[in-house]
Amino acid sequence: MYKRAIETGGIAVVTGAASGVGRVAAQRFAQAGLDLILADLPGQALDETTKDLKAGLHAVNITAVPTDTTSQADIENLADTAFAAGRVAVLMNNAGISLPTKAWESFDNWQRILDVNFLGVLRGIHAFMPRMIEADRPAVVINTGSKQGITTPPGNPGYNVSKAAVKTLTEQLAHELREAGAPISAHLFVPGFTYTGMVASFLPEKPAAAWTSEQTVDYFLDRMAQGDFYILCPDNDVDAERDRRRVQWAAEDIIHNRPALSRWHPDYAEAFAKFEKPEG
Repeated sequence: MYKRAIETGGIAVVTGAASGVGRVAAQRFAQAGLDLILADLPGQALDETTKDLKAGLHAVNITAVPTDTTSQADIENLADTAFAAGRVAVLMNNAGISLPTKAWESFDNWQRILDVNFLGVLRGIHAFMPRMIEADRPAVVINTGSKQGITTPPGNPGYNVSKAAVKTLTEQLAHELREAGAPISAHLFVPGFTYTGMVASFLPEKPAAAWTSEQTVDYFLDRMAQGDFYILCPDNDVDAERDRRRVQWAAEDIIHNRPALSRWHPDYAEAFAKFEKPEG
């Protein structure tokens, strides 16, 4: 559907567009010929991104719309601005944050993470989908998830829960769009270890294991063009086969009635190591 959406033309709306994979994705959509609506918190990052993209992309229209995805009014304004400018070909719900949490601590951080990472995506879907479906034209909806929402490693349960919710929501959206016969596809974008501004805040130099935002976005766009729904991006440390084995092990915790998060359980460390990297 992505190829048809590009061929038909229109507008790409990207939240979290001022940095990282959001900025690169917006640039790629514009290079493919789509006009841009850049949504992010008001401030220098959004202003500079808009200026830079306008300087390098003269053939398309680029509009910045300061947007807080926790605000229903802001999301509705974003949608109204986009549809007033034309037809939406791409909606990328990408804005996200990470804050420290534990299962029984940091309730305020839990609320903030869920409000941005999950409800922000849900607000975008509710604001845009009815009019995108009514337009009856090829389009794609991209929701940015995380491997932490699939294999749910220990360390930050609030972030994991928010991204697990995005995964489930996107699966339901894809099914409902298919059942409705809408010419719109949904896709779950799952970056690998990517060196973004969020990572740079605590790792000043790019780790060798990390991909750049450009590598991650280009991999995602290629897989989306081929029709993939689940797009787990590799990096310089974790390839696609290793991702598959990690996901399989996590799912088989239920099937085999193993302890929760057995991948990190000392009694299963050796078994997981053999499973993840089988000999030969």
